[in-house]
Amino acid sequence: MTQLESILAHLKKHGSITPVEALEMYGCFRLGARIKELREMGFPIRTVMIHKDNPAGRGKAFARYDLEADT
Repeated sequence: MTQLESILAHLKKHGSITPVEALEMYGCFRLGARIKELREMGFPIRTVMIHKDNPAGRGKAFARYDLEADT
């Protein structure tokens, strides 16, 4: 199974994926590129920016990609 197929299967099963999940589970360093490919294939994927503080109190932001419910 390719990274693209694995990420699509993950989205269909779990509804969303983050860059950390993609790296840990599928060895994907470029999740944004795979999401772009899926969008070009017609999959409705929404980007949600998540803002969290780390233990040092500094804010970090990362993307979570959500597969919209109609697929």
